Amino acid sequence: MPTQKKFDAVAEIKAKIESNEIAIMSQYIGINVEEVTGLRRNMREAGVDYKVYKNTLARRALIDLGLEEAAAFIEGPTAWAFSEDPIAPARVLKEWSLKVKFIKMSGAVLNGKPLTASQLDALACLPGREQLLAQTIGTIAAPLRNFASVLSAV
Repeated sequence: MPTQKKFDAVAEIKAKIESNEIAIMSQYIGINVEEVTGLRRNMREAGVDYKVYKNTLARRALIDLGLEEAAAFIEGPTAWAFSEDPIAPARVLKEWSLKVKFIKMSGAVLNGKPLTASQLDALACLPGREQLLAQTIGTIAAPLRNFASVLSAV
């Protein structure tokens, strides 16, 4: 039965998916209160919004956004992680899935495109933005540094 509360929840989900770079769906069957409290704390520290919505409302929001493929990832109790940083929530969830076997990433929406669980694992293994910038600058500076050392050796 459609109610205003359900319409508001669907609108909220759609707004969060559209306004954040990534929205990760994770399953959490069997997790206890202490573990979920620690997970939520780590998510907050990483700047990630972690929330549980009803699956039917989340599916409706994904279908309204034209993301039917991502709606297939919703199965069982599903929590959502929304963030502007595409790597942070994937990294936190991957770390917690190693500690707590009950947590697993089932899929995501990255900039309007669905991602599978295997793609999320690969995303979680990427280095952070600062480290990528440092590697790029180091790669650009390496030939100049080598040239300068050759000139100073002569």
